[in-house]
Amino acid sequence: MNAPLTGIIPPLVTPFTADGAIDEAACRAQARFVLSKGVHGVCVGGSTGEGHTLTREELRRAVTLAQEEVGDKIPVIAGIIVNSTRQAVLAAQDMRAIGVKGLQITPVHYLFKPDDAATIAHFRTITNETDIPVIIYNVIPWNYLRPELLVQLMTELPGIHGVKQSQGDLKLMADLLLSIPQGKVVLSAVDALLYPSFALGAHGTIAANPAAIPGVCVALWQAVQRGDHAKALEIHQAMLRFWNVIAGDNLPACVKHALTLQGAPGGLPRAPMPAPDAARQAAIARELRAVLAHEASATSPLATKAQAA
Repeated sequence: MNAPLTGIIPPLVTPFTADGAIDEAACRAQARFVLSKGVHGVCVGGSTGEGHTLTREELRRAVTLAQEEVGDKIPVIAGIIVNSTRQAVLAAQDMRAIGVKGLQITPVHYLFKPDDAATIAHFRTITNETDIPVIIYNVIPWNYLRPELLVQLMTELPGIHGVKQSQGDLKLMADLLLSIPQGKVVLSAVDALLYPSFALGAHGTIAANPAAIPGVCVALWQAVQRGDHAKALEIHQAMLRFWNVIAGDNLPACVKHALTLQGAPGGLPRAPMPAPDAARQAAIARELRAVLAHEASATSPLATKAQAA
C-alpha cells in the first residue's frame, strides 16, 4: 500500500506494566481503538509513545503489534529518536525489514548541536540506506531546524517526504508552507493550534491530541476540508480546553489516562515519568467529556472496515 502520509495520524501511546514492560494486549487495543475512529495512519515510537525510552527490539515489537492490528487499512509510521547517524540507520533498517510505510526521525537531541552541513549529511546517509519516506520531526529546542534548512533538505534529498513542525510557532509553519517543494508535506504538531494549522494548508497532523481524542481530530480535519470554519472553530475551542489540562512534562501519561477513560487501556508511563495526580485526573475527565461531544461519527469507510474486521 502506498497511501499518502497525510491527514490525522495519531502517535500511539506505549502502554507499560508496573515493572516497565510493554503491555502487548494494551498496545493492540490502542491500535484498534484509533482505527475505529477513522484515522488516516498511526505512528509508533514517537514522543507521545515514549519512543525515547524504547530499545531497538522494543520499537520493532511495538511497530509489529500495530501492523498486525491495522493490516493494510492505514499506513504505520515508525518514530526514530536517537543520537547518532549510525543508530538512526540501524533503526531504519529494522523498520525496512518489517515493512513500515514511513519514518518519523528526530534530529539528534543530546546537548550538542551539529551544524547545517552535518545535519544534511546525517539525513543524506539515512535516506541513502532506506527507501522508506522520511518525515523530519522538528521538535528539539536547541537543534531546531530553520525553514530554510528544512526546504534545502527536502529539495536535495528525495527520500525526505516532509516535516512534522512543532514548538507552537505558527509563523514558522506558515513560512514553511509558503516555500515547501512540490510534492512534500508539512504535518502539524502544534497541538493547541491544529485548526489554524489546517486552515493554513498543513497536510495533516501527528500530535498528542490526535492520540488522546482521535475521533475529535478527525471531525476537525473533516470540517476544515469541507470549509465549515464555524464548526471547526467550535471544535478547536473544546480541543484547546482539553489540551490545556493534558499539556505538561508528563503529557504521555495524561494521554494514557484520557485513553483509559475511553475504554482503551493506556497502561502506565515508563519510570521515572509520573502518572497524573488526582486533581489532574479530575480535570482531564471533565474536559474529555466536553470535547468528546464533538467527535466524528465513526462511519467513514476506514472506520466501518475496522469495526467489521
